[in-house]
Amino acid sequence: MIVVFGGAFNPPTIAHEAIYHHVVKHLPCTKFIYLPVSNLYTKRSLASNFHRLEMLKLMTKNLPNAVVSTMEFDDSDYLGTYQSLIRFQDSYPNEEIVFVIGADNLAKLHKWINAESLLSDFRFVLINRNHTDIEKAIMDNPALAKHRDNFIILPDFDIEISSTSFRENFDQSLVTNEVYHYILIHQLYRS
Repeated sequence: MIVVFGGAFNPPTIAHEAIYHHVVKHLPCTKFIYLPVSNLYTKRSLASNFHRLEMLKLMTKNLPNAVVSTMEFDDSDYLGTYQSLIRFQDSYPNEEIVFVIGADNLAKLHKWINAESLLSDFRFVLINRNHTDIEKAIMDNPALAKHRDNFIILPDFDIEISSTSFRENFDQSLVTNEVYHYILIHQLYRS
């Protein structure tokens, strides 16, 4: 099983690292791929692709079987998660590709690009955030409920740390020391 964890990672936090540890503890993961979205994804103020990539490399350097993919950085337009997972499936035809998301993303998952194909063709590893009742969130949404078998709910994990919290408070405890020093050296997230 190859686990793909997509996100802005703006910056990567200790939560992103904790998710790796939790997933590999519970699933037979042969490779864990961090997939940062490119700056084409959104108009939010993201640090550059380069800086987010470098911070992810620092965070993952000691995580066995973890890699950082630049796939979406290399695209000329944002194609969506479904197209990225299809390309990973083409690269690893003998492996199941699963996608990690936080439970807070469930409410809008049915609106993602190619949502129906995404939900029917791939399985999702759900990480709890903000004490979400994940089962209820799935079953209360008909678009998700019909694909209930494609959701893997991991137990005993709930995290409230976010990249937004770091950007708002510049709290060093939310990122690894290496990432924090990188942010300071490159003067990121400070107006």
